[in-house]
Formats: sequence, C-alpha cells, structure tokens
Amino acid sequence: MTASLIALVPAAGIGARAGGDLPKQYRPLKGQPMLRLAVQALLADPRVVQVRVAVSEGDGWVDEALRGLPRTVWRACGGPTRADTVARALADCKAADSDWVLVHDAARPGLPAQALARLIDTCLQDPVGGLLALPVPDTVKQSAVEADGREAVVRTVDRDGLWLAQTPQMFRAGMLRDALAAASASGAAVTDEASAMEAVGRMPRLVRGHARNFKITWPDDFDLMEKWL
Repeated sequence: MTASLIALVPAAGIGARAGGDLPKQYRPLKGQPMLRLAVQALLADPRVVQVRVAVSEGDGWVDEALRGLPRTVWRACGGPTRADTVARALADCKAADSDWVLVHDAARPGLPAQALARLIDTCLQDPVGGLLALPVPDTVKQSAVEADGREAVVRTVDRDGLWLAQTPQMFRAGMLRDALAAASASGAAVTDEASAMEAVGRMPRLVRGHARNFKITWPDDFDLMEKWL
C-alpha cells in the first residue's frame, strides 16, 4: 500500500439523546471513556498510520481520555455539524488526495477488528471506497402524524436492498474533500460521508459490518454495549 491510511474521529458533539452529565463520547464503558475505546478499535489495524480526533474548542476532557495512546492526536477543529467537523479535520490533516481516510463515529466503540480489516481490504481494491453496513433485518414501516397527534403507519416499506449504515467509512481524501465541499455549496443534506459521495454521483461499496458495531444513541445503549465488550 503506497498511499497512507489516516483515521478521523469527529467528536465535537454532545450526544444529548444519550443523557448524562458528560458529553456522550466521554462517558465510561468498562471504566474507560467511550472515545478511547473507539480510537483503540481503529488502532487495532497496523495499516492505520494515525488516528486524528476532532473536538470542539474548549473541550476539557479529550487530553485525559486519549493520554498514552500511540499514533493518536487530537485537534480542536470541530464544527457545528458532523460534515463540517470532518471537512475541517480533512483540511487540518493535510492528507494527499490519493491518501485513504477512514471516518469513524466516536459512539461506535464496539468495532470488531475483523470488520475493520474487511473494510480496508475491500476498499483498497475499489475505485471509490465504501462503508460498513448491515442489511435491514426487520419489517420497515413508514409513519405519519395524524391531526390528533397520533403517529400511525402509512405503509410497509420493501426492505429488499435496504442497509443500515455504520462506520468506518473509507474514501480517498481528495474525493471526500471535493464531495463535502460540493454538498456544502449546494446545501445538500449530509448525514455521513457516503451520502456526500452519493450526492456527487459516486457509488460507495457496501461491506458487511457487525451487530456489535452499533451506535450508542440512547441511555440504555450503554448497558447493551457493556455486555458486548
């Protein structure tokens, strides 16, 4: 592999839905901050030359949370949205256009090493890159809110071809920079890096992820993740 592989972890949010007194990424799991566990999961693959964590200005927890980890730096370059944070982190790391970038959620500390290796192996052979994801296993319902405030089912959505996106998501640095810039200029909604790539006509590769790699969003998710870990 001639191009470098750099991991970016956007961690500038507060995770209000998860509750608690600390920003979600610093709440402990098995006695360690969740952010530290997410970074350690990325460091498990030696092909990742560096993990760069992007936090907000005035973050008072990150230095202690990441202390002593190899190949890891943090930068106070976070923005108001995930897309802004990733774009700023890309600019800050000064990666070459041909370098590969892995973007991983701080709230996914359960990333298995095998899933990470599978993503890297696949994307290194792909012209665009891709993301970990899982096929939707359940029946999907679309809802609407009625006049009395009741939320009710409108229809059942065919789940064939539907996937639940995970992270990491892996793309060439130059392609991702351009896609994020184009999305920002057009006002396109960007919920993850793959959606930015899709908006400029790219088709990211789907790579099977793992159930343990779920995103901690709600208070009960902490207990579930602790059981996995």
